[in-house]
Amino acid sequence: MTDNAFLDAPPDCPELTPYDRKNMKRYFRLHDSAADGACWREAVSILFGLDADSEPERARHVYDTHLARARWLTEQGYRHLVREGYRK
Repeated sequence: MTDNAFLDAPPDCPELTPYDRKNMKRYFRLHDSAADGACWREAVSILFGLDADSEPERARHVYDTHLARARWLTEQGYRHLVREGYRK
């Protein structure tokens, strides 16, 4: 899952964005890996194709910001998807 189409930090807004929609699978995999206690270095390598040894600060930033967005999505952002489903 390393298509490299990601930002170093996802959008930080109270709405779902096109970026969120494109990266939803990545968010859920990241969220699950954190919940399972997986090593953040391994997760960032698999999901983003980053080497935490060669770019530790960037890798950690990408991991932390995307995990925060994944948590937002599971705690609040999903409501936007539910509302959209009712409109269709």
